[in-house]
Amino acid sequence: MIFNPAEENEYQAVRGLLVHRFEQWARENGIDADPFVVEAALDYRHLGTPDGRLGLWDQPHIEEFLLDWVPRTVTVLPDEEPADAPGTLRCLLRYLDDVHLADPRGASLPEVLEAVDAAAPRYAETMADLSLWGLAKFWITTAAEQGVDVHDEQALQDFVGRAQGGEVPYDPEVLQTIVERHTRSSGPVRSEPQLPGDDVLREQAGRSPVLRQLRELAEWAGRDRRTLTGSGRLRLSDARELVERLNTGDDTDSVRSSADLPRLNLLVEWAKTARLIRVAKGRLYAVAKAEPVLNDPLALWRRAFDAFRELPSPVRRGRGGRYGESVLFVAYDMCDVVLPDVLATLYSLPYPMPWPALRNSVHLAYRSSSPLEGFATDSIGFEQADDDLRTVLGVLEDLGAIECHQGMADPVFADLAMSENDLEEWAGIQTEGDDDLETPSGILPGIPTGLAGLLNDALPDETLSGDALLRDAQLDDEDTQRARRLKSELSSGPVELIRLTDLGTDSVRRRLLAEGRDAPLIGELAQASPAGLLGVLADHYDPESARAELAAWIAVHGDRSAALEQLVHAVRTMPFRTRAEAMLDVLVSSLDDGELLLRSLRSNSWLAPTALSLLARREILTPEDLTEPESLLMVAESLLQLCEATGADGVREVLRQQGREAEEALRAALASGHPDREGLADLQALAERVPRERKAHVGLVQQRGHRENGRRGGRRRR
Repeated sequence: MIFNPAEENEYQAVRGLLVHRFEQWARENGIDADPFVVEAALDYRHLGTPDGRLGLWDQPHIEEFLLDWVPRTVTVLPDEEPADAPGTLRCLLRYLDDVHLADPRGASLPEVLEAVDAAAPRYAETMADLSLWGLAKFWITTAAEQGVDVHDEQALQDFVGRAQGGEVPYDPEVLQTIVERHTRSSGPVRSEPQLPGDDVLREQAGRSPVLRQLRELAEWAGRDRRTLTGSGRLRLSDARELVERLNTGDDTDSVRSSADLPRLNLLVEWAKTARLIRVAKGRLYAVAKAEPVLNDPLALWRRAFDAFRELPSPVRRGRGGRYGESVLFVAYDMCDVVLPDVLATLYSLPYPMPWPALRNSVHLAYRSSSPLEGFATDSIGFEQADDDLRTVLGVLEDLGAIECHQGMADPVFADLAMSENDLEEWAGIQTEGDDDLETPSGILPGIPTGLAGLLNDALPDETLSGDALLRDAQLDDEDTQRARRLKSELSSGPVELIRLTDLGTDSVRRRLLAEGRDAPLIGELAQASPAGLLGVLADHYDPESARAELAAWIAVHGDRSAALEQLVHAVRTMPFRTRAEAMLDVLVSSLDDGELLLRSLRSNSWLAPTALSLLARREILTPEDLTEPESLLMVAESLLQLCEATGADGVREVLRQQGREAEEALRAALASGHPDREGLADLQALAERVPRERKAHVGLVQQRGHRENGRRGGRRRR
């Protein structure tokens, strides 16, 4: 279960349904749980984590939710008792497992319950730590402690006015700490690579020129324990020997110091960062504990890849360089910002990245973030930045993380070239119209609008000046011209294409997983439950990858017919209609004989509604092809899915708008014999409420009409 940030209405409807079904489940099992904590837990996975997977929980998620998200976002007023968040989270995790919504890539149920037990003793302490609160929680609690009715909008407005006027006492140090923590990282990354085993990766790593250089450098240092200069650098004679031995390509003819040999210095710093060599008492040593790593090409490659991102600067210029370091190192850090974004982009794209598109995306990212107006259009600065980026990519190619070749860019890049928003998305820039795509941590959904001004006052001022707005307007034409040049460059002939190798893909994926990102891998679901498999395929996989993953799962489970029976049973037992259809859809789409399977389920008493809905959506069946009982099932299935997608309020609105015709459809659905008894019970409750609501609505209109005619009506009906 996952929703894009723009799908907020859809998320809210599903969240409401999940909480409603959870409450029913808890009552049936005699469990006392707090539905508000369930909402907070779902909001945390949706808004507070990079991947947004509602059904996937691991130990880090549990600790962050209980010890950071709840203390930061859940407000406890002075006269209230804190909710039992650990207890409710235990129940939610059990519920997700019970209804087959738990993501199989997360920890098992016993593991997550153990993680809750481990974090629970620290929960009360963190809830009481004011420095962990969010801005909204801080100000609402401050208002409540000073006697303000926080449920009264006008009272909150008055409090805001007093706070802005300096009339409200509060702890400024605590507020400053909260403001400094008011940041949240994000980044969309999703792909489904299919990687070879470690043996193949190890063989590929053994062919890396950089690994050979690092290994020989460690051997050279370890054999003779080389003496360094007083400033801690290689002696020039040793440096010249290493340049020749390692074949670094540095020019040694006119240099007076090893500091003027950039590629050799890079390798030395790289080996130090990878803990292959070290300096002690003015001498260079090999690290004895690194010997097993040096003897394992794959282990050495992974350590070198991780160390590369930690280097202070992979690009070293001679002291006589005209411009010094480029904008990538002056104000837009290569290793901490550019390189991770570039690698994540290469990972997420289904096509090789054209150099012109990559170059322009980095330019856009820099322009949007640079506080220095002069660099925004400085072509010399960008040319130098391009050179630096090419140097870094060259080192990664020598390492074996990427490969470059000439070819035609995929047409999608030329088609997108004229859309600056699309280019900015490549660069990770929030675009115009996306203001609602990120909820700042510490601001509660549904926060009273009276606090908005106070929250803005607490944050750094990011308002553009009039001069800045004018400058942006003047740059519009330049942006259009750049986009046209990019489109021409991408479509006029072969360009350099860049993609990750298997080694690069493997290591980027490891890094993304460590950061909590979603990074699927074909084959990792081979041991997943049938429901877990189909759920992940429906949520995360493109058709080609889903087909490969399903084939791998069936192969592991032996007999094909028995495997398909398990998968169909998983669809049958899924209690949520829209998810059941998505699971069946991805199943039949990933099978060569999927349509035949789908048609066969038309006569299945439990799966017929889902199969009929899918057959109709695929235009395999028309309304004329349906029998009368099937038509009734289709009506019921449509209303049940509408209820899940929009919530009860959405269905009521449809019923009110369509009047008697919709009520007849509702009655037909209730009489259809649809197998989802729980869903029909919800529809029955709607059927009983809508006539009363319509009557109240008509009465209200009549009362208003009386007043408009100059009459005094009675009390307004509600």
